[in-house]
Amino acid sequence: MLRCVGTVTAERLSAVSGLPQAEVARCLQQMSGHQLVSIDPGPFGGWSVTDSGRSADDESLRRQLDMSGTEEQNRSCYQRFLVLNPNLLQICSDWQMRKIGSVPTLNDHTDPEYDAKVLSRLIRIDMSAQDLLTELGASLDRFVIYQSKLSTALDHAMRGSHSFVADSLDSYHAIWFQLHEDLLTTLGISRDEERNRSL
Repeated sequence: MLRCVGTVTAERLSAVSGLPQAEVARCLQQMSGHQLVSIDPGPFGGWSVTDSGRSADDESLRRQLDMSGTEEQNRSCYQRFLVLNPNLLQICSDWQMRKIGSVPTLNDHTDPEYDAKVLSRLIRIDMSAQDLLTELGASLDRFVIYQSKLSTALDHAMRGSHSFVADSLDSYHAIWFQLHEDLLTTLGISRDEERNRSL
């Protein structure tokens, strides 16, 4: 999970992973002793994965896929995710910006009809994402957490908390990004490889 969220504090990693902070802190200290993670003590620092940690994680993920026998299933889910991804990114863009006439303008959320239309598209994406995550979670149970996290973000957005679509660390977009990273690392695909495949 740390690899999917970048440089974060133990407190933030606890919130993202759903694990108790004490357990997260213990694991981080243990992995630090093996040079798998490191900490930047600066005011904007935090824990991050080292090169050795990435290599060890790659090996662990490879073993998980081999033992579960679900690589083909996970690759199929990843392909379905790629179909949803540009639609989700467009929804987030439309949530943040809108056109008044032909002029792109920051969405100040004073037009409830416009926001409702964008949220209805997000609801449809979420339905497909939940089905996808149910299948992923059946093969690798760590994917289950994304279901509740996406649902929570969508619920907050539907209740009027605008930042939960694309503008906070717990937004739908932020969680979607983490899911994307998790799929890539699970399957051993880099961002560059993904871009090249789409060309």
